[in-house]
Amino acid sequence: MQPSGAVLQRGLVILAVIFLALGAPLGGTARGANGESILNFAVQITVHPDSRLTVTETITVRATGTTIKRGIIRDFPTTYKDRLGNTVKVGFRVLNISRDGREESYQVKPAANGKKIYIGQAGVRLKPGIHTYVITYETDRALGFFQDYDELYWNAVGTGWTFPIEQAEAVVTLPPGAQVVQEYAYTGPYGAKGKDYRVWREGVNRIGFRTTRTLSPREGLTIAVAWPKGLVQPPTWQDRAASFFGDNPGAGWALLGTLLLLGYYLLVWWRIGRDPARGVIVPLYEPPAGLEPAAVRMVMEMGYDDRAFAATVINLAVKGFLVIEDSDAGMILVKTGAPDVKLSDTEARVAARLFGPHQSVTLKSENHALVNGAKQELETRLRAALEKTYYLTHSGYLAGGAVIGLASLGALIWGLDDTTSRWVGAFLMLWLGGWTAGCAAIWRRAGLSWPLAVFGLFEILALVGLAVFTSPLVAIILILIVGLNLIFLHLIKAPTAAGRQLMDRVEGFRMYLSRAEADRLERLHPPEMTPQHYEKYLPYALALDVENEWSEQFAEVLSRAGQREATYTPVWYHGSRMDGFTPSRLASDLGTGLTSAIASASVAPGSSSGSGGGGFSGGGGGGGGGSGW
Repeated sequence: MQPSGAVLQRGLVILAVIFLALGAPLGGTARGANGESILNFAVQITVHPDSRLTVTETITVRATGTTIKRGIIRDFPTTYKDRLGNTVKVGFRVLNISRDGREESYQVKPAANGKKIYIGQAGVRLKPGIHTYVITYETDRALGFFQDYDELYWNAVGTGWTFPIEQAEAVVTLPPGAQVVQEYAYTGPYGAKGKDYRVWREGVNRIGFRTTRTLSPREGLTIAVAWPKGLVQPPTWQDRAASFFGDNPGAGWALLGTLLLLGYYLLVWWRIGRDPARGVIVPLYEPPAGLEPAAVRMVMEMGYDDRAFAATVINLAVKGFLVIEDSDAGMILVKTGAPDVKLSDTEARVAARLFGPHQSVTLKSENHALVNGAKQELETRLRAALEKTYYLTHSGYLAGGAVIGLASLGALIWGLDDTTSRWVGAFLMLWLGGWTAGCAAIWRRAGLSWPLAVFGLFEILALVGLAVFTSPLVAIILILIVGLNLIFLHLIKAPTAAGRQLMDRVEGFRMYLSRAEADRLERLHPPEMTPQHYEKYLPYALALDVENEWSEQFAEVLSRAGQREATYTPVWYHGSRMDGFTPSRLASDLGTGLTSAIASASVAPGSSSGSGGGGFSGGGGGGGGGSGW
């Protein structure tokens, strides 16, 4: 028999072997599949009064030669996005790197969003075992300056490490005289709010955080420490501006381009866009001699639209050349065939293009060729007769504004950090530009306001998408550039001296049509209001956007004459909704309905279609991760 002591000794050895056998896979799990892990990750962060940080990371690793062959890689992000989507680039300068107490070779290379430090030498294999790396670096622009306190919100152990981290800690040393007023920390993968840590303090200006469990790969430790204001120098507005434009050069060039665009247009407006002084406006009871309704509108607007064409159609009807039939099927223009109708040369040519060989034309898209031909005929003849004689558009100067605006937007898009943002931003800008230009062209000619809500919705959605995928600044600068071009598109137009005099006479006629200063007009003995007189000037009232005011005057005349039940209807207008007819209703139907019908008929079918607990793991500055190489 063996002595009892020997039996006991043999049993202990067997138990030790079993324990080691069972413990191996457990240890392997903690260290990762290849047995490599970070045994301890200790971070010392010193906050300087000038807002710089000095950071020392002591990283003890177990290397087996599987992933950690030559050394470790430390990724450090230096490019961030602020809450408005603008780029923020922090400083990063390596002060010293050592391994096992001796200075170690390293290379700093650019990465997608920062720097990548390769610690070790490409041709030198690292001996398997436990090694301790000490990395000391400086960084800046990592502090938050809030109303009641300043704060360090720091991703001490980033969520990018590919190894498990058995223990991690972060110690923050504040400037002399500072006292921690609140602190918080977060553990776990990116976005988590884990509480697997404990806190200790060393005096009033030094605080530490230590994890209470092993961090798995891609898990980190983020800390937030706040202290009273006045102990760390915040950046001045000059510093912030310089940093912003240094980090966002495209935005700087775009803002400069926007200012240049404003200066360009102001100079153009000052030189050629200022209108001659208005004269004395005297009420007139008839339009300037020889000026047809469409010409009146074009002089006052210094441009052409579908309301000018609608005024011409109504004038043709008043003269007896055609009848307007308004039914549920649409508006139909029918020639009367009256032989004694006197038309101007312009009206005769427009009528010939509008009807062609036909006796009637329905204002629908199927007849877009006829309608567009008549509109173009009217616009061409009006421009030849009025433009340059009575007003100047100075449209050539818009080319310079377009070049400056496009160059500014191009610099803004090109200055974005990543390719995806550039392509998305360029696409959305082109989409916005095409949509805006298309809608503006339609509405300019049609004089419509009903699609405004739809237009605004699409504009807002596209601008929000642009702000989300790029930054709000991109959307703001786009709005400024487009707005400046649209504003000065109108401002640089200017009447000539003869045009200003003609406008003053038209303003006097508008005063009569709208009954502005009615008492004064009564003293001047205006013409008697009769149905014929009302119809004669209705096209002019529509051209000057006062058709409702002009029609209300005729309704008042009927009322004063005791003709409340009057059944007046114009012979040139036939409608299926004539019950309850009033002059105001006629004005509304013609002003809106006819103009809309003309616009619809012009389009071919099928051609439109933190420290307070609000943070998370991975938040704040610092962070990154690493691996072996």
